Amino acid sequence: MNNTASNISATKLFLGGVLTVALTTVGARAEELKPIFNGSNLDGWIQKGGKAKYTIEDGVIVGTVVKGTPNSFLCTEKEYGDFILELELKADAGLNSGVQIRSHCFAEPTTYDFGPEKINIPAGRVHGYQVEVDHRPARRWSGGIYEEGRRGWLFPIPTNSPASPAFKFGEWNKYRIECAGDSLKTWVNGVPAADLLDAETLSGFIALQVHGSEQDGLKVRFRNIRLQDNGRHVWQKSWNEKDFSQAHFIGKGVWKIEDAVIHGTHPKEEKEFGHLVSNSTLGDFTVRLKYKSVKGNSGLYFRIDETGATGVSGFQAEIDAEKDAGGLYETNGRAWVSKPTPELVKTFFKPQEWNTMTVSAHGRRIATAVNGHRAAEVLDDPGRTEGHVALQLHGGQDVDVYLKDMEMLKKAE
Repeated sequence: MNNTASNISATKLFLGGVLTVALTTVGARAEELKPIFNGSNLDGWIQKGGKAKYTIEDGVIVGTVVKGTPNSFLCTEKEYGDFILELELKADAGLNSGVQIRSHCFAEPTTYDFGPEKINIPAGRVHGYQVEVDHRPARRWSGGIYEEGRRGWLFPIPTNSPASPAFKFGEWNKYRIECAGDSLKTWVNGVPAADLLDAETLSGFIALQVHGSEQDGLKVRFRNIRLQDNGRHVWQKSWNEKDFSQAHFIGKGVWKIEDAVIHGTHPKEEKEFGHLVSNSTLGDFTVRLKYKSVKGNSGLYFRIDETGATGVSGFQAEIDAEKDAGGLYETNGRAWVSKPTPELVKTFFKPQEWNTMTVSAHGRRIATAVNGHRAAEVLDDPGRTEGHVALQLHGGQDVDVYLKDMEMLKKAE
């Protein structure tokens, strides 16, 4: 199908029709945490990875290091997406540990595309988010979020954070973990620790880690493991991939649909910008799309108004053929609000190839990721909290850009 839009009065283009959907949070439900460990046996749990020993002593799960074996994990047989998890843990001095959430382990080798370098996961390797139990008093990253087997540290605890001294070495520590959509939050002994926006994995098993060690017999203990299951979020298509319904076109440039792909072009000789703008408005959201920028500058606009010299005013998540991928720019306002360095862009951006961009806007917190890597973030933005969504063709440039697989993160029914 090949539709040309020059004066569009249609779209289910990107987020059309459901533009006032807000992210459902766990705060909407009264808390009712239930045990997921019965205190007497390991029914509902299965060991993966290394050969550490897991036993039960007086209602406590005890994980014991077996020298020479890799990281070991006691995993729930059930998978969870959105949840509140609370537990207590105590680790021997010198033993690193952690609590896996939304994690996986596959029987066959698996490859993840997180930018120029793919990540290859061997068969049988547990991987996924891990809430850290740090054994190094000088670092004190307990409660931070590390991604086991994939991207590494996603939210280390800063040394000046109130959470840094919250963990008590050699004593019982209470962990609280909340996951809702792309929001992952942790607390250590009641002190807020990690607060991460990441939408790469939305569900998986929970696991208790015994880190590999050359010191045989070290132990980590877990007790009072309780959870509230709050369902899960899923990606849903936000465009019908057939036509431009429920939106409109302003400015110059040509928009086409080619085999479920939006293709936008703009000539350098034309100074006027072009935008494909949703008729409806959107407040809080998490969206993602794939783009390939052959030449010129484009962007995903959100929380915008149709004002200003360029046609729209508001936030733009940067789409460019060469640089600034995922940066946050306020058109007809503050200009660059959060911009990735050229060195950072090189680590995750794939020029002339398809790239996946995720944009999260929750209240006054806005974050972007490109190919699974944080590109830009604003924690307390003073600007708009609602507005239209648009795709851009930059004026005064030869622009050739492709966009596809537009999705919104929504609560599963």
